[in-house]
Amino acid sequence: MTGSDAAAELRFEPPGPGTWELDPVHFPRPVTRYWAETHPEAAGRGTREFARYYGMLLGSLEMAYVNGFCYHTMKPVAEEEIPQRFQRAEEVFQGKLWRDQLREWDDICKPSSIATHREIQAIDPDGLSDEALVAYLTRCRDHHAAMLTQHMRFTAAAMLPTGDFLAHVGGWTGLPPAELLGLMRGSASVSAGGSDELERLITTIAQDSSARELLQSEDDPGQVLPALRTLGGDAGSAVSGYLDLVGYRPLDGFDISEPSALELPDVLIRAMRVAVTGRDLGTSDTEDRIADVRNKVPEPHRSEFDELLGEARLTYRLRDERGIYSDIWASGLMRRAVLSGGRRLERRGRIHAAVHLIDAGFEEMCSLVSGSGGPSADELKARLEYRAVHSAKDAPAVVGPPAPPPPDPSGLPPTMARLMLATGIALGSVFGSSEAQHEANLLRGLAASRGVYEGPARRVSGPSEFDRIVQGDVLVTEATTEAFNILLPLLGAIVTDNGGLLSHSAIVAREYGIPGVVGTRDATERIADGTRVRVDGDAGEVAVLA
Repeated sequence: MTGSDAAAELRFEPPGPGTWELDPVHFPRPVTRYWAETHPEAAGRGTREFARYYGMLLGSLEMAYVNGFCYHTMKPVAEEEIPQRFQRAEEVFQGKLWRDQLREWDDICKPSSIATHREIQAIDPDGLSDEALVAYLTRCRDHHAAMLTQHMRFTAAAMLPTGDFLAHVGGWTGLPPAELLGLMRGSASVSAGGSDELERLITTIAQDSSARELLQSEDDPGQVLPALRTLGGDAGSAVSGYLDLVGYRPLDGFDISEPSALELPDVLIRAMRVAVTGRDLGTSDTEDRIADVRNKVPEPHRSEFDELLGEARLTYRLRDERGIYSDIWASGLMRRAVLSGGRRLERRGRIHAAVHLIDAGFEEMCSLVSGSGGPSADELKARLEYRAVHSAKDAPAVVGPPAPPPPDPSGLPPTMARLMLATGIALGSVFGSSEAQHEANLLRGLAASRGVYEGPARRVSGPSEFDRIVQGDVLVTEATTEAFNILLPLLGAIVTDNGGLLSHSAIVAREYGIPGVVGTRDATERIADGTRVRVDGDAGEVAVLA
């Protein structure tokens, strides 16, 4: 059965009152039951917190899953709260309160989260009894939910200063957001895969001929990684430190359905090779570009330009850090625990394959592991097969009545109008795809990252196909998440169907310095795997050459 045939059998009813919009940027494929159970409530708590903290007229961003596809709706703040929100918006800009959140992230949340991740990661679920594994699954689920809330709590701190910068400087200069966002490059090393652990790995292996020889060997990658870990001296320690940091991150996506880096050792080894041997990223021209844009700003606003740019660059790294060090790592640990349960259930003949337990709901997982019930092996297999044949293209963009027009900001206090404009621009730059028309052999999207690159297209629908990526490929996919940055050394360019100029695909391309065209809507349908393409990140175009 093809995806389109299967889609014809689906019914899409609104999950509640109001207009519900599809999110194909973060969830280009159907999700697992576990994710659909865990994500909406946890993420909703985080959105309510940031909306209240920043004085937004948003009461909550509610999420729900219809046939496994993510939909969201915005609920306005209660009328009696509006005066307090007006006052809070004044305080936000006067005190630059995103700086308080950045300090909270750096000093409290990030280090605490990493410590808890490592604590959970240190436990080997395969060595637990069934009863202890159920308790461990519960601990991983609770931690995952807390990290989902944390991810959303820091959303506005990551987005508001950038949106405010785009609103003001775009108005002063008439420059497009794509050009202005190029001024952010270099402010978020995490988006290019950077970490202290990676730098130590690169430096240490460069000084150890045995480590370099092992890394470059043609031996089974599944054996090379543990062999690198057990090397004596600094090399083994550096490899272990890096793998402990990134090994359990899902390489793409947020759900537990996505394989982690350690599950794809060949891809991980090849990315490490390129990182260690180095890649010529050229000389950054960010300072020159900043000066050029500043010269286009009217003289009376230049000091304000400096301030707005400084605040945007200061918080820009939160866009990806809040996911990588919060729920993405936690999702990978939950997946590891579930697969441990799946392996023992497969050995007992209770399910067909260990990975099928991924498609159980949380209570179903616990029942299956404890032997007290749960869905049949065939039912779990059918759920996995359903996810495999569907994509967000099978789902309507909107369910429920058409969205009402946004409120007119002209009647709002100036600071609240400023807040709404900055938020709207930032969100539009995450979700908004291009509407430009394609030609026969020319696709048009959004110019996400400058430069022109020509190479073979590698059409992948998810991490299970990442082993087909070779160095220099042009990744053509629906969308990527921030965790994908581990694989950036392999790519020559990025092309996506979904997402705007602040989508994770666009950010990682800009930060790593490779051409990127995002929001093409249907590149994955129009570009065959292996086709040679030219990606023009300046014009936002992808030419199919052969």
